[in-house]
Amino acid sequence: MTARRFDVLVLGEVLVELSAPEPLRSARTFELSFSGDALNAAAAAAAAGASVGLLACIGDDELGAALAERVAALGIDPSLLRRVPAQNGVYFVSHDSEGDRQFVYARRGSAGSTLGPDDVDASGAEESSVLVASGVTFALSPSCAAAVERAAQLVDAAGGIVVYDPNFRPRLTEPPAARQALARIAPLVDLATPSCPGDTLPLLGTHDPVAAARACLELGAAAAAVTRGAAGVVYADGNGAGLALDGLSPPALVDATGAGDVFTGTVAARLALGDRIEKALELGLAASSLSVGGRGGAGAIPTLAETRLHLVSR
Repeated sequence: MTARRFDVLVLGEVLVELSAPEPLRSARTFELSFSGDALNAAAAAAAAGASVGLLACIGDDELGAALAERVAALGIDPSLLRRVPAQNGVYFVSHDSEGDRQFVYARRGSAGSTLGPDDVDASGAEESSVLVASGVTFALSPSCAAAVERAAQLVDAAGGIVVYDPNFRPRLTEPPAARQALARIAPLVDLATPSCPGDTLPLLGTHDPVAAARACLELGAAAAAVTRGAAGVVYADGNGAGLALDGLSPPALVDATGAGDVFTGTVAARLALGDRIEKALELGLAASSLSVGGRGGAGAIPTLAETRLHLVSR
């Protein structure tokens, strides 16, 4: 594994995506792709102009090779991908015309779940400007949880920015465990990006985005950007600053998979590159609204030029 500096380092699991155009129970054909919150956020950060590393364990097989090729094609440095003798996690998804989805996951014992703090130590994580991690990674395995904490400690101690998306998934973890994870990591977090109400209700006990942002600060996070889907975002920090930004209407709605990841990755990239928080949040909202126009979590990652044009033309 190569130690080098990145604007943004994303830590997590990459998943094989098998997408069907009809309900899963009757599906007969699937399209192969790759997704997962870490890949989606990393792709968005790269598209937003950042140099990006993806720290993940992937299967040492044909799908792992295709996955690594996809990572590189998205403009992400693949040098921190570690090949391991395990199967990649897989999820099956179907979509309808309104962008709603059905998911079935097969990820127990996945290659991604073998990530650990030793991988973090070998990655040079502390040399990155911004770290992006999520509650999904924290919940995958004890070693993944330790990896998230280790990376956050290293980046925080080095003066970098830690961005954490709680990204609660009820099929992966229970609310009490996810609440404990958020409480453990929050004191190291510079920006938490929970969704409302998907994250805030089970983890923070509220569907009020202002109250949710305040709850993140009370847990120890320096700032929180609470996303509200198409309604936009509410931001607050420990210095008393607050913002409420409206969302942007998407030009097309095909699949909402990964929209929150695209927001987080875009914001992380723009913060790493020196944007003020309001501009970073605006670009994050614009990029996420464009991302729902394609299939799959990384199926429609907009370029920075496209994102800026969408923002000024709203």
